[in-house]
Amino acid sequence: MQRFILGKKNHITWISAILIAIAFISRFAFENIELFIWFLATASILGVAPIAIQAYQALRVKVVSIDVLVTIAVVGAFLIKNFEESAIVTFLFLFGAFLEQRTLNKTRSAIKELTEMAPESALKQMENGEFEEVEVDEVDVGDILLVKTGAKVPVDGTVLSGEGHINEASITGESVPVSKKKDTQVYAGTILENGTLQIVADRVGEDTTFGRIIELVEEAQDSKSEAERFIDRFSKYYTPAVLVLSIIVGLISRNIELAITILVLGCPGALVIGVPVSNVAGIGNGARHGVLLKGSEVINDFSRVDTVVFDKTGTLTIGNPKVADKQIYAENVNEVLGYLTSVENESDHPLAKAVVEYIGNTKLYPVEKTDVVKGGGIVAEVDGHRVAVGNVALMEQESVELTDKARADIASFEKNGNSLVLTAVDGELKALMGIRDQIRPGVKEDLQKLKKLGVKNLVVLSGDNQGTVDLVARELGLTEAHGHMLPEDKSAYIGELQAKGRIVAFVGDGVNDSPSLALAQIGIAMGSGTDVAIETSDVVLMNSDFSRLPHALGLTKATANNMRQNIIIAVGVVLILLASLVFSEWMNMSIGMLVHEASILVVIFNGMRLLRYKLRY
Repeated sequence: MQRFILGKKNHITWISAILIAIAFISRFAFENIELFIWFLATASILGVAPIAIQAYQALRVKVVSIDVLVTIAVVGAFLIKNFEESAIVTFLFLFGAFLEQRTLNKTRSAIKELTEMAPESALKQMENGEFEEVEVDEVDVGDILLVKTGAKVPVDGTVLSGEGHINEASITGESVPVSKKKDTQVYAGTILENGTLQIVADRVGEDTTFGRIIELVEEAQDSKSEAERFIDRFSKYYTPAVLVLSIIVGLISRNIELAITILVLGCPGALVIGVPVSNVAGIGNGARHGVLLKGSEVINDFSRVDTVVFDKTGTLTIGNPKVADKQIYAENVNEVLGYLTSVENESDHPLAKAVVEYIGNTKLYPVEKTDVVKGGGIVAEVDGHRVAVGNVALMEQESVELTDKARADIASFEKNGNSLVLTAVDGELKALMGIRDQIRPGVKEDLQKLKKLGVKNLVVLSGDNQGTVDLVARELGLTEAHGHMLPEDKSAYIGELQAKGRIVAFVGDGVNDSPSLALAQIGIAMGSGTDVAIETSDVVLMNSDFSRLPHALGLTKATANNMRQNIIIAVGVVLILLASLVFSEWMNMSIGMLVHEASILVVIFNGMRLLRYKLRY
């Protein structure tokens, strides 16, 4: 019975409205007081039923909810035969709940749209070579899939054949189609606008980029900030306090109607809902614009950031460096380059890829006993020789002697903004390569936006040489630049900034960035970075789109301000209502409930403004 009544709550709302309308028509059109009272009494009993059930369910778990206060107020009004008040209060409360649900659903629309974009089926190549439609859960890594024009890409994968343009708005927030051809990456949940592609599945189900987006956003909207937790605790004690106050006022004044009115006016509905609706709307806006905010607490901390620390490669720069200068110190050039390529093939580091691409086709040798030196490079045994490939620090660690000419070359390469890759064979320096990366387009303008949003310190930390880092810092107008930084040096530096009272955000994309992402108050991962970096971070910029960073910061500031506005509105309305009750004669239960429900809608609509937020500069 309880479930049936609660399931028909919206129907009861409209029936109550009709009964109240008939009651007033009976009174003013036909001057029939008996029908007026009968219809209002029926509306009161019918309207209070779902509210009383919710109050009973709350009391069963030892919670004095708003429903408890309204139920007591309505029953009290009914007992003193104030049927007009009891009927109108129940209708306003039910109608307010109906409007709340409708508007709250809109604030969650961005998240709902996101989940509805999840692909449900795929065209999978079977053993006979034919493609058959299967549930997306039946697709495994390594399966070959066919994607036709207008279809959703079902998994993260690599294009095997075909060409087309894909709308990646569900991943990046950018609706401009992206060209796809052989060997390019595609993502689940994106839409092939034209062309036909055959892809091989690299990630399926929850492991896809889109699957992780949905999981992170759902976790974010379910999490609670410290402000929300405080309000929950406050409401737990505040609501019973209102009940006790009304009882005391009733006993002292002998005015039951006054006591009942206090119950209605003191309801903290707007206060309870104001903060969550701001956070959900903010998270929804971020999801639409390629920014994943992992929870309400992240929004609060990010909004107060005054220092942003950046990794260089893949963050401020494109992360696709090229060999710009080289110097060989050996006669057997081809052999040295073969050793170098063989070792660099063992690494996924951008500098290693640049070296392999530059050297091209050459003889490869078997590589054994590979040892990756964190922040230094690689030491391995190649064709019976000990080969060390890395930076100057690694050469010193390997006791490689650097001649005056080599040191002069190193200084010259660094001055030109190169990252250095030195190669030593059996303790002797054989080759030096200078590699330069290109700064991301538009980064300088984005950094200026961060400054306008109140960020006072922009710092770059990098494992590259100081000359390279200084060159980037000068070009971008950064506050500080520090090179030759190992992962532990970066996290230690962040600790120093925090000890000085700075609120620090760290932006990075690699495994080596994970300690710094975890230590900073806000860790921001570039979305095409490693899984470890994305999981460790608090904010993810999808598709490594740096231009999303100013939007993310502006959004969190707007959300935090919106939250404070809602708290002020909620508290202010309660104070005004109670003051009106004491200092005026026009305040009554019906007006109080009307204002109370209106205040809830005001904070919801105020929160919904965040769904349309865009950075103005």
